[in-house]
Amino acid sequence: MKRRRVTLTHLAEELGLTIQTVSKALRGLPGMSEQTRSDVIKLAMAKGYLTKDQKLALRYENIAPYPVEQRRFLLVQNERSLNFNRLLLQGLHERFMEFGHTVEPLLLPPGLKPSEFGEWAEASGIGYAEGLFIAPRMGGDAMERKLLELPVPRILLNYPPPEAKVDSVIWDVYEAMHQSVRHLLRLGHKRIMYVGDASGQRGFALRLHAFAEAMSEAGSPVNAKDHCTARDDGGRWPDEFGRLYEATAPTAIVCGLDEEADALFDKLAEMKVDIPGRCSIVAFLNEPSAKRPACSRPQLLIRETGYRAADRMLWRLANPHMPYEHIRLRGEFVAGETTGAPPAEFYC
Repeated sequence: MKRRRVTLTHLAEELGLTIQTVSKALRGLPGMSEQTRSDVIKLAMAKGYLTKDQKLALRYENIAPYPVEQRRFLLVQNERSLNFNRLLLQGLHERFMEFGHTVEPLLLPPGLKPSEFGEWAEASGIGYAEGLFIAPRMGGDAMERKLLELPVPRILLNYPPPEAKVDSVIWDVYEAMHQSVRHLLRLGHKRIMYVGDASGQRGFALRLHAFAEAMSEAGSPVNAKDHCTARDDGGRWPDEFGRLYEATAPTAIVCGLDEEADALFDKLAEMKVDIPGRCSIVAFLNEPSAKRPACSRPQLLIRETGYRAADRMLWRLANPHMPYEHIRLRGEFVAGETTGAPPAEFYC
């Protein structure tokens, strides 16, 4: 079945639904279960079906809905970011699949020096790709600058540095932090500790900045020494956290990094801290966790960032002279079983 000939009838027959139900599902109208809606949308994406509104949107942005040639893109990543780059790659694949394009991961070698970058880029065939997606945590500003200087269309999957001439798409950790702090404040918490590496990455520093801003707006200025943000101790930060926890007795904690959440929960279990009876926890998890399915968390739209970045790349290819744009995707806050009201004595 050719992509351009897929109709509502084809979708309805394959799913065993009426044409009216399929149409309503694609237009976001009520009248069916979320599972049915999900099945319709997934099949439509797989078959390359586009609604009239989607076609008009693509035409408005000068993007051909049915391209005549397949394009190849690259997602440049490194070993430190593989955990969430799987989600980015999934989103990129989902969107490009609809247009018949491909995206491939390209691993930045560990320890690559700026002086070696040119040789590596040539050997990797970056110049032959239609476009480049630059993942977060590229091993320092120097390596990211090298990638941003390449003469190919680029999309930065990060908060952009000052004066960067590049489009960017990122899941909004700034908004997520404000959501997290406000959730705890509404429950009655005032003594909230931040746990998370605050060095080395713009997104890390932004998390701490947003935490301090949200707390200050609530009338609780942040004293840096009361929060566990240093990570130059060879991985012994959970012990430092334990000392800070005993000294400051917070009633709630915001853990800003997915990879530090397990160590934080393990340390609190070792200290026999009841969650959320004694201390509430909000963790920035990259995706729902089978290990901690009931954790309170802001939704980090990582897969959706990949999907949206694919659109931005096609737009940039069609509109090379338009101004650069920076897109931040906001998720909702999920209140789970790890947050609750402070212990009764803190109301006294």
